[in-house]
Order: sequence, then C-alpha cells, then structure tokens
Amino acid sequence: MKRICSIYKSPRKNEMYLYVDKREALSRVPEGLLAAFGPPQHAFDLLLTPERTLAREDIDKVLANIENQGYHLQMPPAEEEYIEHLPEELLRMNDPV
Repeated sequence: MKRICSIYKSPRKNEMYLYVDKREALSRVPEGLLAAFGPPQHAFDLLLTPERTLAREDIDKVLANIENQGYHLQMPPAEEEYIEHLPEELLRMNDPV
C-alpha cells in the first residue's frame, strides 16, 4: 500500500509529529488530540510504502494507524535515549570531583 502523507510537527512538544493521509489532511484527527498537540505546523510530505524505512517508527504500524484511525502520532524519544547519545565529556561534567 502506497500513501502520500503529510507530516506535521507540534509547536508544544519537541520531536512530536502527526502523520496523516495528504488527501484527508487533519480531518480524521480527534479534536482533543489536536488541542493537546497545538496548532500543527506542516513539516513536509512523504510517500510511504511498506519497503520504506523510517528513522524512529515502524512503517507497517504507521501505515496501519493512518488507514485505521486516520493518523499516526510519533512521540518524542524518552529522555534516556537523549542521554545515551551525549558525548562522554558532557556526561563527566556532572560527575562529582
């Protein structure tokens, strides 16, 4: 299944994104989610296919969510993931002397 999607970023939460079918736009996204998400800011459009890989999401789950509920919400990574990628020097700065 191929689908042209529009991806919107949240102005309230860094690295939170909504994936929707471009033709449907935000029409199937619940009002409560949009209220919590904040005014969606269009980031880009993307052709999604089962063969495509996404950096932080499972493509099959994204396509299924868009098909079944009209959107896919990508949450920000957990704080632990940020810490894992910090350079060793920054982590040592917080160590007691």
